[in-house]
Amino acid sequence: MTKFRWVVCAMLFAATTVNYLDRQVLSLTWKDFIAPEFNWTDADYGIITGYFSLIYAVCNLFAGKFVDWLGNKKGYLWAIAVWSAAACLHAACGVATAKIASLFALAATTVSVWLFLACRCLLALGEAGNFPAAIKVTAEYFPKKDRAFATSIFNSGSSVGALAAPATIPLLAKFWGWEAAFVVIGALGFLWMGFWTFLYRKPSENPRVNAAELAYVSQDDAAAGDAAAPAAEKSLSYRQCFGLRHTWSLLLGRFLTDGVWWFFLFWTPGYLSDRYGYKSSSGMGMVLVVTLYAIVTFASIGLCKLPTWFVDRKGMNPYEGRMAAMFVFACFPLLALGAQPLGAFSAWWPAVLIGLACAGHQAWSANVYSVVGDRFPRSSIATLTGIASCASGFGSFLVNVCAGRLFTYAAGQGAAFAYCGYTGKDAGYMIVFTYCAVAYLAGWACMKALVPRYEPVRV
Repeated sequence: MTKFRWVVCAMLFAATTVNYLDRQVLSLTWKDFIAPEFNWTDADYGIITGYFSLIYAVCNLFAGKFVDWLGNKKGYLWAIAVWSAAACLHAACGVATAKIASLFALAATTVSVWLFLACRCLLALGEAGNFPAAIKVTAEYFPKKDRAFATSIFNSGSSVGALAAPATIPLLAKFWGWEAAFVVIGALGFLWMGFWTFLYRKPSENPRVNAAELAYVSQDDAAAGDAAAPAAEKSLSYRQCFGLRHTWSLLLGRFLTDGVWWFFLFWTPGYLSDRYGYKSSSGMGMVLVVTLYAIVTFASIGLCKLPTWFVDRKGMNPYEGRMAAMFVFACFPLLALGAQPLGAFSAWWPAVLIGLACAGHQAWSANVYSVVGDRFPRSSIATLTGIASCASGFGSFLVNVCAGRLFTYAAGQGAAFAYCGYTGKDAGYMIVFTYCAVAYLAGWACMKALVPRYEPVRV
């Protein structure tokens, strides 16, 4: 049997890595390079990241349907072309700000915020297509029993992207300017497009997939006795999707939790700079963030084997095993409660604890993605993934905007603003960490209450 499905998985991993590299450029350059140039506050940055999440949410609602309609190959190419062009376009914001501000006598801070926001919105439009397309390709190339593991591998690209970013982006910004960081990282997407155009075909049409591998990836259809059924399946309409408890289970599972991941992704470099004085371009700053995401990358892949362990060793059915594992994953973010107290002794403590909390998120996320392929017909997988990612974006919008405003307000209030023994901006961080700690248990409870046992959706 050929193993081309793993080449496809590697391509999905590479696309997700590039996706998160492009997303991370701003978070690793704003505090030390861009903010001093344009006098940004935390609230300004919170607006940019928050509205990026909002546009990402809205675009996800339609990106999945777009991929289902256009197909995996063309849909993915369009998505990565748009987000790569948008990533490169950020580099022009500095020159454009100077010209517009002088021409219309406007404040450079305001102009720069709006220009970066416009670029982030275009980036969101393209990036919205990544996960709907990747989940659809995974369901196409892997049987159900392998999907959670395959998803965990390509989804780890988000951790690897976040891991590679602090080791490369600050250095690019330091030696070549922050504009170069956006251009160099953005260009990687165009390179990926060449490989995808050459390598990707449907399994039944791909000369690199032999009969044995095709039989393996199609075993679920064969077991059901109608291997041709997926091609004849009708796609669920939006009205049908929103009328299902299964859909609302996914929505709440993503809405309550994904904002936590995006908060740590966007704000951790700034937190280490604010609290401990380690700039993203400093040696210690890079080591801390790299360590954090190294923990996320390797721990999350190991955790994703837990559902299989529950099924094989404890005799649970796949749904029970997945939900039991997700409860374990939901407990990991509780470690974030110790980031502030133990951070008083060393910056290594928050780096490690936030890394473990994010590892729990990545394992949680991979299994939520797998639930889509398990429950819903293949013809609607990208649509449902897009709907769930829309909820994810709205949750992230609220967390990031509220965090930015909270930090600016708390810093201005100083000792008058207190929470759990902390004052000022430190109290603001502790409030957000508290939410991050309990969000997953709340999400798990909602998912379990709405769909207490395995119930596949039929068109």
